[in-house]
Amino acid sequence: MSPAIAVGDKLPEVIIGPFDADALSRYAQISGDDNPLHLDDAIAAKIGLAAPPVHGMKLLAAFEPMLANWRDDLMLVGLSAKFIQPVLRGEAVTLSGRVLRASENEIFVRLFAHGAARAPGIIGEATLRPVDRTSLI
Repeated sequence: MSPAIAVGDKLPEVIIGPFDADALSRYAQISGDDNPLHLDDAIAAKIGLAAPPVHGMKLLAAFEPMLANWRDDLMLVGLSAKFIQPVLRGEAVTLSGRVLRASENEIFVRLFAHGAARAPGIIGEATLRPVDRTSLI
């Protein structure tokens, strides 16, 4: 049996990236988000960025495996986020989280993605519920 979850519990930090230009180009092709801001150094520089920003949805999607690795007895049923500041190409990204609410039926977690600046690039929320293993048989 998995240990109980309590308000204030911290999730193990996960580091992803850094993402290079090729990774961003492949993501743009697969996702359909080919905004040149994510791909072109000159365009990023015009708005004051040192490098193109990583696609926000690419970063948001990284929370799902992080949550699954934390607790495989829970399933993700809701995920949302606010994009606070860009995480730039070439930066490693630290994903972290903390339990804000916990009951036997639902866990609510605040999520963060930090780039090199350590100010949050993304602040998110996830709702998880226990996996019903009986329905898997």
